[in-house]
Amino acid sequence: MSSLSIERLDAVAVLTIRRPAKRNALDDATVLGIEEFFRSPGDGVRAVVLDAEGDHFSAGLDLGELTERTAEQALEHSLMWHRVFDSIEGGRIPVVAALKGAVIGGGLELAAAAHLRVAEPSTFYALPEGQRGLFVGGGGSVRIPRLIGAHRMADLMLTGRVLDAAEGQAVGLSHYLAEAGGARAKALELAGRIAANAPLTNFAVLQALPRIAEAAPAGGLLLESLMSAVAAGSQDAQQRMRAFLDGRAAKVAAAKAVATDGSLGKDAR
Repeated sequence: MSSLSIERLDAVAVLTIRRPAKRNALDDATVLGIEEFFRSPGDGVRAVVLDAEGDHFSAGLDLGELTERTAEQALEHSLMWHRVFDSIEGGRIPVVAALKGAVIGGGLELAAAAHLRVAEPSTFYALPEGQRGLFVGGGGSVRIPRLIGAHRMADLMLTGRVLDAAEGQAVGLSHYLAEAGGARAKALELAGRIAANAPLTNFAVLQALPRIAEAAPAGGLLLESLMSAVAAGSQDAQQRMRAFLDGRAAKVAAAKAVATDGSLGKDAR
């Protein structure tokens, strides 16, 4: 598709939105192209970087497609976005989003479906649907409150408030802050680390962890025990533990906080 490109870097695939003239606003063809990619990302892909061409990640729904729809048509359109973004968040491949410039409306809904988010200093977040007589329809009312709380999302929608990169980091919209122009490189670094993990561990983090977090304590603990036993029993896990016990694996060390522009740190929240 002309609005998307795919690049393969070993076990990492980079999916780039390519509509810079429209600030990477999302039309239906692009959204369906994203679904097609995640349906079949390619053999050996173990992590994905979601990137965007130009100065902005995504300014949201392409308003050129806001034609008059019946309530039934509008419902089907929202359900289509849900299905596509569910394929990102609920899939088996970890996704790291590289954010810059506008992350607005449906663009924020798309970013919220990724598992990790890296933001540049130019990043700004907004949900202007309230000022346009609309309501979010791409899963934002479910995903964004999990990140920042329903009260903060209400503020964005009711008042049109815009959060800059530092504010977005503080409330939980991003995991990492990169230097100017550095979101893609940081996202690729993280994706490379993720791709090196045991596949079963990544599966557990993506599939079991969200369900454990939402379960009653007793059910969550049982699921944790079952997933822990399955992961630890894999041949991959046993080889990695043997390497660690033999002193052939790196030990955990304290993280170093590095300022990139005098105020923004690169480390995770």
